[in-house]
Amino acid sequence: MALYQCTSSKVPQAGHTMVPSLLIFSAGLLGNLIALFILWLHKLRFKNRGSSVFYVLVTALTITDLLGKCLVSPMVLVSYAKNQTMLELTDNRRLCDLFAFFMLFFGLSSMLILLAMALECWLSLGHPYLYGRLVTKRLGLLTAPAVYVFSCLFCGMPFLGFGTYVQYCPGTWCFIRMTEPSARVLGFSLMYGTVMGLLVLVVVLCNVSVMKHLLRMYQRQNRMNSIKHVKATEKSSRLTDVKAIDHFILLALMTTLFAICSLPLIVRTYVGAFAANFDEDADLLAMRFLSLNSVVDPWVFIIFRTSVFRTCIHALCRAPQHKNLVQAELLSEEGAGPDPASKAFTQRPLPL
Repeated sequence: MALYQCTSSKVPQAGHTMVPSLLIFSAGLLGNLIALFILWLHKLRFKNRGSSVFYVLVTALTITDLLGKCLVSPMVLVSYAKNQTMLELTDNRRLCDLFAFFMLFFGLSSMLILLAMALECWLSLGHPYLYGRLVTKRLGLLTAPAVYVFSCLFCGMPFLGFGTYVQYCPGTWCFIRMTEPSARVLGFSLMYGTVMGLLVLVVVLCNVSVMKHLLRMYQRQNRMNSIKHVKATEKSSRLTDVKAIDHFILLALMTTLFAICSLPLIVRTYVGAFAANFDEDADLLAMRFLSLNSVVDPWVFIIFRTSVFRTCIHALCRAPQHKNLVQAELLSEEGAGPDPASKAFTQRPLPL
């Protein structure tokens, strides 16, 4: 009996439907297209100002997620529609191997771009002077090509014999073999899981550090307002306060969703390696969770950060301080200039 039940099957396993894959594909396609449209509008609106590093990175992330959805999901849907497995759709294993490579490539490249964005945000708030000297638009433009080259070389190792691809149940997707006595096969699976785990850890640590800076900024501004008896109608201080809380909440939500979507696959690579667990339903669920990253990314990085979206939320909440924020955005700032961290926060690349 084979370790993986659907390794060589020609018909998808009964009891599975294309609905989850179709929903994930539709949500990812819609979200990334909306995000690209918003980025395009932003580019037209501020074409004289030039693109920030954050804008370059978030555009690369959106394009990467969109390409991943357009190249991977249709294969799954065709497999369900024709009632044929990946191996049966072609006369050889090439489609299965290509599918597995795409899954590895887009999973790793998206994670690396997320890491670059987290580091950029951490530097801009925690070390604004260092950020101004080291982080340039040229560096942002070179990040995506470097990520693609590294991901292509790393994820192509199974084609050279280090690791292997296998068809998973219900037979509509392929991925690296995560349970195997061979050290070469198991070694690549553990290496991929370890790299992904380290990336998740660094991204989470950077986001937590940024959240601490935002919280300290908010507390420092409140203390200054108390000492100076600043009225609620002063625009600049209230604008900074509400923005800090807005981004604190958004970053906390983003970090939580990111960890929830990424960790299941990492856990499965280690469970398969050390516990010899062959639960392919758990593997499928972990892969779907990882696919949700490309669905969540455009919403938390772009759509939820637009001024139109925040203004609508503030109007719905109808809190007094949110009304002051909407008014403040229409007027020029008054009062004393902010400290370097506050200035980096209000001017940093959260441009949408």
